[in-house]
Amino acid sequence: MPRSGWVPSIVPSTDQTVYLVADDFGPIGRAWREADLEATDLETVIREMLAGEFTSPIRVIGFNTAEGWSEDVSEDIAHELQRRCDLEAIDVPSALEAFVERHTGGRRQLTLRLV
Repeated sequence: MPRSGWVPSIVPSTDQTVYLVADDFGPIGRAWREADLEATDLETVIREMLAGEFTSPIRVIGFNTAEGWSEDVSEDIAHELQRRCDLEAIDVPSALEAFVERHTGGRRQLTLRLV
């Protein structure tokens, strides 16, 4: 029987790193986006950001409860988004422009594709 004041954990019980995106919905506010546990890995989050799944991302937090850490990974994600767009020779999607600019400080190094 749960003790008084006990709250069940919403933290994943598996040893995996989870990435959550805070999104800005304009006049209705900001929120951490709900995601399936299987869709919180780094590659899926980056793919979904590039596909336009987020309105106006603010930051990305990575955490692993089994290893006991959490970190704001927004800068790393922003650089990776820019790198992938450079490799594809496309502009950063408009919904991600402010995110990339804010977390890279406008610093970028062009990524060249080797043929």
